[in-house]
Amino acid sequence: MTTNRVSLEKVIVFLIVSWLMLFVFLPNLMIIGTSFFTRHESNLIEFTFTLSNYIRLADPLYLKVLMHSFYMATIATLLCLIIGYPFAYIIARMPVNWRPIMLFLVIVPFWTNSLIRTYGLKIVIGTQGIFNKSLLYLDIIDKPLRIMYTETAVMIGLVYILLPFMILPLYSAIEKLDNTYLEAAKDLGANKFQTFIRVILPLTMPGIIGGCLLVLLPALGMFYVSDLLGGAKNLLVGNVIKSQVLNARDWPFGAATSISLTVVMAVLLYAYYKAGRMLNRKVELES
Repeated sequence: MTTNRVSLEKVIVFLIVSWLMLFVFLPNLMIIGTSFFTRHESNLIEFTFTLSNYIRLADPLYLKVLMHSFYMATIATLLCLIIGYPFAYIIARMPVNWRPIMLFLVIVPFWTNSLIRTYGLKIVIGTQGIFNKSLLYLDIIDKPLRIMYTETAVMIGLVYILLPFMILPLYSAIEKLDNTYLEAAKDLGANKFQTFIRVILPLTMPGIIGGCLLVLLPALGMFYVSDLLGGAKNLLVGNVIKSQVLNARDWPFGAATSISLTVVMAVLLYAYYKAGRMLNRKVELES
């Protein structure tokens, strides 16, 4: 019995490792290799080693797009945090029987492809959309607001799609919050604001950092949100990668841009790991 169990575990581990090697490691290795080659007009890639693809990223045009991407992603992350934190806190403080229902409602949007939801958002915020028609009907505005094909539309799209990624880590952190800390703060004379700033916020920081990363990293590459809602006027890094690979057919530069974005993500994840360890160590020392 034990021998069969060990054999089954070995088979499962082999299948997992094989899947990761075939569909994760090998494709990424191919992208890394492509980023060091030269573009060819007919064959797409010429096997001539070069660093020009990475040097080209220092061009002011692409640096401007990169900085704009981080700006858009950062604002979207902050908005998701401002909306998601109280939402997650309310769910975590609800009766136990209600929590699964509320979490189910948060997860339901994942059942529909984000591209379809983005098209649906166009119906809501368009010039003749539900939002403008409602405001006109209530006599709040005299003429439709121009939201589509603006930076605001892209921001709305990013927040709409990525908000659940912020709520779930925050809920996990808040739900695990030990009430004895809150009671101790109350006994020591702290008001609600002081309790939140000095107790709740530090103890839920891992959830905040995790949620911010889960929103920030995808927001940098969601090119279809910018294309559909921003009219490609507010470019993200993902738009550059898409245009280079599909339109310009410059696979080496597209691969170099993708690898650079992956490196940035890896640095942010490492920062999250270090921040998490520092916070855990601080909590252990204070305990």
